[in-house]
Amino acid sequence: MLERQLRRYHPRFEGAVRALAMRHPRIADLAASFPALLFALAVPRAGLDPAHALARIIDGLALADIAAAAGVPMWLRKLPPEAFVRPITGLPDGEVFRRQIANHIPRSHRLAPTWLEAVANVAELAHESAAVWIARECIREPRRIKPARLRLISLWSWFSVAPATFGRELIERPWAPNMHIGPALAAADDWRLKIALHVNLGPRPISDMWLHAGHVDGYDFHPLNSIASIAEEAIAMRNCLRTYGNNLAHNRSPLWSVRRNGERVATLRVACRYRDPLPNIVELKGAGNRDVSRELWWAARRWLHTHDLSKIDMAGRAWGTAPLDRDTWLSLWRPYWIARRRIPEWLPVAPSRDALEAL
Repeated sequence: MLERQLRRYHPRFEGAVRALAMRHPRIADLAASFPALLFALAVPRAGLDPAHALARIIDGLALADIAAAAGVPMWLRKLPPEAFVRPITGLPDGEVFRRQIANHIPRSHRLAPTWLEAVANVAELAHESAAVWIARECIREPRRIKPARLRLISLWSWFSVAPATFGRELIERPWAPNMHIGPALAAADDWRLKIALHVNLGPRPISDMWLHAGHVDGYDFHPLNSIASIAEEAIAMRNCLRTYGNNLAHNRSPLWSVRRNGERVATLRVACRYRDPLPNIVELKGAGNRDVSRELWWAARRWLHTHDLSKIDMAGRAWGTAPLDRDTWLSLWRPYWIARRRIPEWLPVAPSRDALEAL
C-alpha cells in the first residue's frame, strides 16, 4: 500500500518523498492520510524548516497542528499525490475559502496538478474569490483553462473589483463569480485590446493622418485620430478598430469614419497596397463589416484623389520601434503593483511590448 502511494508522486520528487517516508512509520502514514503534507515536508518551500513539523508527527500530534506548523492548508488533504508538481506556497486557508474550495476538489488524478496550479496562480495574482471561481471552472471546462492565459484572467479579475482605477475604467464586462470561463476569456481579451490601444496611442491625438477631412457627393470623411473617436466608431459600427493600436502607433494605416447627414455609414482604412508607393483605400466597410455600395466606393475614391498623393509621406516606423506611452502604462499598473507590494518581472515598470504581448 505504501509503495503504491509513493509511486504516485511526480517522478522528479518521488525520491525525496520516499526518503522522508522511510524515516519513521508515522511519517510514512502521511502518504495515505495527508499526501500534501508529506510532499510539503519532503520538498519544502523556501524558508521552511520541516524539522519542527516532523518532530510533531513523530510525537503523534494532531494533523491540524502539524499542518499549521508546516504552513500547509488543511483543504489540501483531499488532493491526491499526483497533484503536487512544485513546492507548496502561498495558498489561501481562511475559513470561508476552505468551505468554498471543498466543493470543487477534482476527482480526476490527471486533472489535479493543472487544477492546483490554476488555483495557486489565481490566488497569488488576483484574489481568493477568483481562485475559488477558477477551481470550479477547471472542473467544469478543463480544456478551456490554459496556464498561459491565467495572468490576463487574474489581472482582469483583480481590476474588476478595484474601483477608482484606470484599469477598472477600461473594463466593459467585469469579472463575476457566476461567469463561465468562455465569456470570461472573451471579456479579458476585450480588456487587453483596450489596454493596447491606450498604451500605444496615449492621450494625445494622432497628428499625421496622411489625408484631410472632406465632403464628397454627400459623404463626410472624418479622421479617427484619438482613442475616444476610435472606441466610439468601434462600438457604433461593431468592428475591430480597437485592435489597430500597434498599427496606428507605427503610422501604417490611418482610420476614417464616413458619414452621411451626420450618420455613420462606413469605416475606411488607408494604407499601402502591395508595391504601390501611394496611399490606397484598403478597407471600406459598413456596420458589422458589411459591404458598401459602389456609390460609396466611388465617393471615397474621389475624396482620396482630392489630395496630391505624390506628396504624402507615408513613412512608417519599423515594427516594434514605436514607444508605448509611459504615463499611461504607469497609471494603469501602479495600483496593482502597490496592492501586491512588488513589481512582477512579467509586468515591469518600463513600458514593454513583449510584456503586453505576453499577457
